[in-house]
Amino acid sequence: MSIMAMPLNAASNRTVAVGKPSFMGKSVMRKSATAGRQSVRFAVRAAGYEAELVKTAKTIASPGRGILAIDESSATCGLRLSSIGLENNEPNRQLYRQLLLETPGLGEYISGAILFEETLYQSTTAGKKMVDVLAEQKIVAGIKVDKGLVPLPGSNNESWCQGLDGLASRTAAYYKQGARFAKWRTVVSIPNGPSELAVQEAAWGLARYAAICQDNGLVPIVEPEVLLDGAHSIERTQAVAEKVWATTMFHLAQNHVLFEGILLKPSMVTPGNEHGQKATPEQIASATLAMLRRTVPPAVPGIMFLSGGQSEVEATLNLNAMNQSPNPWHVSFSYARALQNSVLKAWQGRPENVEAAQKALLIRAKANSLAQLGLYSAEGEAEEAKKGMFVKGYTY
Repeated sequence: MSIMAMPLNAASNRTVAVGKPSFMGKSVMRKSATAGRQSVRFAVRAAGYEAELVKTAKTIASPGRGILAIDESSATCGLRLSSIGLENNEPNRQLYRQLLLETPGLGEYISGAILFEETLYQSTTAGKKMVDVLAEQKIVAGIKVDKGLVPLPGSNNESWCQGLDGLASRTAAYYKQGARFAKWRTVVSIPNGPSELAVQEAAWGLARYAAICQDNGLVPIVEPEVLLDGAHSIERTQAVAEKVWATTMFHLAQNHVLFEGILLKPSMVTPGNEHGQKATPEQIASATLAMLRRTVPPAVPGIMFLSGGQSEVEATLNLNAMNQSPNPWHVSFSYARALQNSVLKAWQGRPENVEAAQKALLIRAKANSLAQLGLYSAEGEAEEAKKGMFVKGYTY
């Protein structure tokens, strides 16, 4: 039975007197028009995990640190491995992810790592659980929980994200395995509309996912990605992003999601990848922060940006520009390719290159740590790190 349909006597034990308006379950009181006071009960948020969720979110959103996203599906990870001539099999995926997570000193710059289910249950070649490797570096383990995008019937050739069926039992199992936050990615396409149906479906699905995660102890990363495919202007991206995020926040509140126990993962507000005029880091920062201030309450602890197919340096410069003045939230990163691209090229699948690959990861992690603090400079960056990584329809 959903919370919305729950009878009053089956909800929380918290009681408040009827009277002045109440908001999000907080009590306000006045004398009832009838004798005495009446009791009204509200649904419990996060099933008693509130304090832990807030602590986890604040740990991930800690100064100078961000998220390493290595939650690519086996197929997508295979594309990364094939780029350096490696076969896509579990031993090779294990070696690559082990290389990343065992990087000495990684926890200085990385506070959370999003894992694919295979990795969450995996051990290193030495037999140590991957989640224990992370814990030793004080990095919080996260888990990708969505089941991918499928066509949305009745839309303008748009998509919706599946995975709510069975999510409660899966998140409970992930928590038991050591995960403490989750990630669910859905998308909105500007060239295809976006239609009202697609926006509502994205926002509602994210809200249900977030409520289920919190009910099982996982901090949900909320990610309605506005795809950058197209020739639209930065102003058009901003308008769509404001609509998407405002709708998402509304549905999160409707589903009793604890805002202090979530993290957001937006794409930066940039022109479409086919737009003729490129925006500066300052323009991107201005448009992105304006969008967030209009839609996201300061109760949310962290905004962890995806890199959006930008080059490693571009993603870092834009993050740095957003941290040149104080923000109501921790503004940081949750990067996949923008942290891994240089690593793969340094590694090439060879054991003798592991140390060089780990050094490449630390360079990128430290650069983005400095950007989170507003202290990054692109001086001395390698030319390879300045090359874009855009893939149509898939930008993080």
